[in-house]
Order: sequence, then C-alpha cells, then structure tokens
Amino acid sequence: MNTFQLGDLAVNRMGYGAMQLTGPHVFGPPRNREEALAVLRELVALGINHIDTSDFYGPHVTNQLIREALHPYADDLVIVTKIGASRGADASWLPAQSPKALEAAVHDNLRNLGLERLDVVNMRLMFDVMGPAEGDVEAPISALAELQHRGLIRHIGLSNATARQVKQARSIARIVCVQNQYNLVHRHDDALIDELAKDGIAYVPFFPLGGFSPLQSTILSDVAAQLGATPLQTALAWLLQRSQNILLIPGTSSVAHLRQNAAAADLILPPEAIRKLNCIVTSA
Repeated sequence: MNTFQLGDLAVNRMGYGAMQLTGPHVFGPPRNREEALAVLRELVALGINHIDTSDFYGPHVTNQLIREALHPYADDLVIVTKIGASRGADASWLPAQSPKALEAAVHDNLRNLGLERLDVVNMRLMFDVMGPAEGDVEAPISALAELQHRGLIRHIGLSNATARQVKQARSIARIVCVQNQYNLVHRHDDALIDELAKDGIAYVPFFPLGGFSPLQSTILSDVAAQLGATPLQTALAWLLQRSQNILLIPGTSSVAHLRQNAAAADLILPPEAIRKLNCIVTSA
C-alpha cells in the first residue's frame, strides 16, 4: 500500500472506517462483539494503519472496541475521529457544535480511546442536513485550534464541508484532510479534490461504496467481471487511481469483507476500464 501524509503522519491510503462496528442505525453494541474485535485486529495484520472513528458512533461503542482490541497502539497507527454531534436516547443525531460541546467531545474521544492526544479531529458540519450546506465555520474551527494549542489535538480536518468552508477553515488553522461524500456516482467534489491535491491535503471519501445503498451499475459490474474482481473492489480501486491524495476508509463488520476491501489496494485498472467507469454519471 502506498502512503500519504496527514500532516506529519504517514498513513497507508487504504484505511478503515469503524462506523459499521456498532448496532443498527449506528447505535448500540455490535451484533457480534467478537467478530468486531477480530476485524480490528485483522486490519492491523493486513497493514492498515489509518482508522476513522467517532465517539458518537454507538455512542462510545467503536472507540471502546478499538481500545479493547488494539491498545496499546502500534507506533504507526493513526486514529482519526470526528466531533460535532451527539446521540439522543432514541438514536437521533443531534448537533453539538458549541465550543463547550466540542471540548467535551474531544475529552470523550480521549477517554474512550485511551489517548492523551488525538491524531486528527475532523469537524463534522451541519448535522441537520444530509449534504454540505453553507455556514460560517470560524467559531468551531477556532475552538479546535485552541484545543490544538493546548495539546489535545495534533491535526484538524473537516467533514461534510463545502469548498468555501474549506477555504475559510484554512484561513484559521492548518487543515490536513477533508472528508466528504464521493464515489463513482457521486462526484460533486471533483474540483475540490484537485485543489486539495495541489496543496498536499488529503481527501477522504465517506460512503466510498455508496453507503447505506451500495453502488449498483451495469458498467461497474461488467468492468469488474473483466478484471476478475468484485464490483466494490473495482469501485475502491477507481478511487485510489482518481487522485493520489484520496485516502479510503471503507467500513465493514466482517473479516472476510475487510480482506476483500484491502485487496483492492493491489488492483490496477487499465486505461480502458477507467474510461468506462468515468462514464458512470450520478442521478443525485
């Protein structure tokens, strides 16, 4: 696996997203706790050293599983978390973006992960809408910059951000990554990816395989069959070849599926396959 720099941290470009280690609706414990722990241990064995998580997954579930499975952590393991929300007793998603709430979330992540400093904290914006929406980010990014100054955060990132918000955030603090929805059929961030690549900033697609509705395309299936790969492996390989600053965090609660995802890092798409896949357009 080739690597990319998150600030001063080198990570393999094929990472892992921990959200699916929780129960249904990203709430409560996993159906199979031992399998969840096995997934976390296996990803390290596969050479994955970038885990994406959040203390509002569960809440607290994924971070506590990560700590149980992997603490004390390998020196090269980078754990990226996100803040900006809390969970209601009914599993609802509630915005939590005041400076006080953000500081409390940082301490929750530190405590449940068993860390004294978080490697990267993504500020997740606008939980009241499905996609990015314009809004001023000065207050939350300034709050994170203060926590960074106090030594609680190493690096700052953004999640669910527009290009304008990225620009504003970068005027306040150093931003090492942007995490937005992007995949074969959802390509609204093409220009942003290229802009970030010029400045050495990572772009981390969430829902790289379509999220709760997995990618489905006749073109994708045909290309995958020609390559002897699965459609989802092919979609991941396309992302890795789309731009060198793209880092992947596909999630799964299955060891077998984890291994399939990791194998996509070795799948090289020929130019004709890429041309065909580029013809897939979104209906979103």
